[in-house]
Amino acid sequence: MNQQLTYQQLKDRIDNYITNADDLKLIDNAFRYAYDFHEGEKRLTGDDYIQHLLNVAYILAEINADTATICAGLLHDVLEESDDNKEELVDLFGETIVNIIEGVTKINKLNFNGDKKAIIESHRKILVGLSEDVRVIIVKLADRLHNMRTLWVLSPKSQKEKANETLDILVPIASRLGMNTFKSELEDLSLRYSKPDTYFYIVEKLNQTRNERDLEVNKMIDAVSKILDQEGIDYKIKGRAKSIYSIYKKLDKGKSFNDIYDLLALRIYVSKEHECYQVLGLIHSKFKHMPKRFKDYIAMPKSNMYQSLHTTVFGVDEHIFEIQIRTYEMDQIAEHGIASHWSYKEHGSTKADLQNAMEQKLQFFRSLIEIKNDNNSDEEFVKTVQNEVLRENVYVFTPKGDVIELPVGSTPIDFAYRVHSGVGDKMVGAIVNGSIVTLDYVLQNNDIVKINTNKNSVGPSKEWINMAYTSQAKSKIKAFFNKTQKEDYVKLGEEVLIREVKKRKIPLAEFFASNNINKILEELKYKDQTELYVNLGNNKIPVGSVINIVYNDNISKEDLILKRVINSEVKEINSKDDIIVEGIDRIKVNIASCCKPIPGDEIVGYITKGHGITIHRSICPNITDNEERLISVHWNKVTTKKYPALLLVHAMESKNLLLDIIAHSSNSDITIQSINAINSSDNFMYEITVLINDLVNLNKFINELTSLSNIINVERIIK
Repeated sequence: MNQQLTYQQLKDRIDNYITNADDLKLIDNAFRYAYDFHEGEKRLTGDDYIQHLLNVAYILAEINADTATICAGLLHDVLEESDDNKEELVDLFGETIVNIIEGVTKINKLNFNGDKKAIIESHRKILVGLSEDVRVIIVKLADRLHNMRTLWVLSPKSQKEKANETLDILVPIASRLGMNTFKSELEDLSLRYSKPDTYFYIVEKLNQTRNERDLEVNKMIDAVSKILDQEGIDYKIKGRAKSIYSIYKKLDKGKSFNDIYDLLALRIYVSKEHECYQVLGLIHSKFKHMPKRFKDYIAMPKSNMYQSLHTTVFGVDEHIFEIQIRTYEMDQIAEHGIASHWSYKEHGSTKADLQNAMEQKLQFFRSLIEIKNDNNSDEEFVKTVQNEVLRENVYVFTPKGDVIELPVGSTPIDFAYRVHSGVGDKMVGAIVNGSIVTLDYVLQNNDIVKINTNKNSVGPSKEWINMAYTSQAKSKIKAFFNKTQKEDYVKLGEEVLIREVKKRKIPLAEFFASNNINKILEELKYKDQTELYVNLGNNKIPVGSVINIVYNDNISKEDLILKRVINSEVKEINSKDDIIVEGIDRIKVNIASCCKPIPGDEIVGYITKGHGITIHRSICPNITDNEERLISVHWNKVTTKKYPALLLVHAMESKNLLLDIIAHSSNSDITIQSINAINSSDNFMYEITVLINDLVNLNKFINELTSLSNIINVERIIK
């Protein structure tokens, strides 16, 4: 059993940087809630479950996480089984904390192993979730870090799967966010379980040379300290340990231990940026340096906000040393990345600069929302993620010297839209390093880019979509044309409506009275007249149905049916007598709202806390990772009730569609409980809830609907 962490230890760590009494009380309440909620639960390690939550919160406290993140760390598993207590959590802890918990819960329910599609979907949900609140992924990383520390409890096969998953998905994200402390430990632990022989070989080699390395490092520290002391510089210096995983990566490329220069390494900390360069000059004046291994990440930070000077010198006794020089604030950013702003929240200017860096850092992730909404395939989505989020970047300059970060492969079009969408829309040409270039020119590191604009430009060309590299630029170009198209639809929709009103000899002033327009918008659930005109202009709604809302004496049969059943309330069904739970006679049984099982479906029971057993279809994806809570159940031989099933109907046109569906349901003794129209640019789609007695009749009903001439297909769906 592991060493036990106490809440007092967590409080002592938090007290170092959180002083607000209300914040501390909220954390106390979160701990008490988590303790009561998980009381009696055990981890596979044999520890009480609260130990995991305390460790996650402590990991977060080590990076000075804010109050909301600490609370979410303590509570991140309270919504795992169901969200029945969500309202209570919002009352106690507020929406911000609950939103973080929900984000972590969604990620935890994903299965990262398996086929390609599952991995792609995992990327989608993690990264899109990240763009909404970065604290979701920070809590997830802390959760995974503690789980990796206790991975020894799993079988070798599970250890390897979890390690590979961590390396493939979570480590790149930690790196992208600049959270080096998390990244390094996750990498080392992943190597420990994915390739144990390699891991222990490196550990053994490091142990064999430890005394010799410590001696050489101490000699170099003394020599450098003497130089800096003579100049009166306030500094701190220490030896830097090379991570096992980074050594593995270099060995994997064919290098030997003797070729890995930074096995001997120092890190020097100073207070101010200009002192970094002063220290660098002093070291270079004493020790010969290797020019090709000098890196100035202060003038040109890495994509994850990392700043430091790197130099490699021939040190004491001609041993090769890698030396890093940075300020204390740079070190916080280097170790904690995007999370480091918590450490400096009291420093106004620093906070503003860092928040600005964070905004730039998150720009890629936020653009993924736009990618998701572009109806790209899963393969296209993950290709975008790999190319733009997890890949190396180029750094180019504006004429004023500002650094712009872009993915490798970017063009002046991407540069223009990264600066501002207005610059991109008005762009007429580009000059790189003083020479005119074509707009498909691929930008290189250190290029100086000037965008020529014309305020009278009519906008981008559609050809730019193929010339741009980043999803952000492509989305901005598409948005320009969508806006233009929308304006055309608004104009056309208004003209269509006015023409129809005149055709019916209705006075325009009478029809367009505010009470009539409000009635139309409320009925159609549109936010304003613009949305109404757009949907009229693109033929998503017939103009006659709009007028009939006001003058309903002419309302069509189909409109009457829609009005009667659309969005009607779905009543809960008591299924106790129809479902048999093996070994248990009296227990509350609920039908899962996600997969809506009906008699004839293969089913399984899921044990919830305090809410009895929820019945799912055996194929329901929401119960795949919860085998320990599953229980055997089956339908009674004779069932007495009708159960809801959710269908998605795709049709080529809506004319008489609902009448046909209603007619077939009546003939089949099926009740239409609700119909929701779904907007689609190409076809008509309806989400229909039917009440039906068993699977045989449902399949028969689906086949009958599919045979209708104007229906493309009918499918049963799981939400």
